[in-house]
Amino acid sequence: MKWLNNLNDQNDNKMPLTVKNYALIAIGAVIIIIGFILMAGGTAATPEQFNEDIFSFRRITLAPIVVIAGFAFEIYAILKRF
Repeated sequence: MKWLNNLNDQNDNKMPLTVKNYALIAIGAVIIIIGFILMAGGTAATPEQFNEDIFSFRRITLAPIVVIAGFAFEIYAILKRF
C-alpha cells in the first residue's frame, strides 16, 4: 500500500491512532459493507413461494467469510502502530 506511506502523520506521539489507521479502518468498513451486500436478496415474489436462492453459495459461505475478514482487518487496522 504505497499510497499509505504518503499520508502525512502529524502528532504521531500524541495520538493513539494516526491518519493511516483511520484510512485502514475505512477500508475495513467497506469490506464489511460488501459482505453484507453479498448476503442481501433472495426474496420471493409472494410469501407463499419458497425461493431456493437463499441457500446459494454466495449467501451461505462467501458473504460470512468476507464479513469476518473485514472485522479481522478492522482489528489489524486499530492495533497496527505506524
